[in-house]
Amino acid sequence: MRLEDFLVLSLILFVLGGFCVLTRRNAIGILLGIELMLNAANIDYVAFAFFSGHPNYDGQVFAIFVIMLAAAEAVIGLAIILAIYHNLRTIDVRANETLAG
Repeated sequence: MRLEDFLVLSLILFVLGGFCVLTRRNAIGILLGIELMLNAANIDYVAFAFFSGHPNYDGQVFAIFVIMLAAAEAVIGLAIILAIYHNLRTIDVRANETLAG
């Protein structure tokens, strides 16, 4: 496989994640879109590290940090969503905008 194959896969995942973030009304769907975008960045990190020409683990180290960041984002995001649901009885993003404003 070539570097371009990984970049195309990453681009597809990033676009799908961006589409999910922009079109979902459900807060959990938005979080899933952000996770797709972070995974697309991980593919790029690892692919560039592998195809750099000399052995290094920089891409893998960055990917592990992004995975840890994604796990923390998921925990905090779900806690916020649960708090919003507890107060407003919905996790619909547009319904929360109308109730707040």
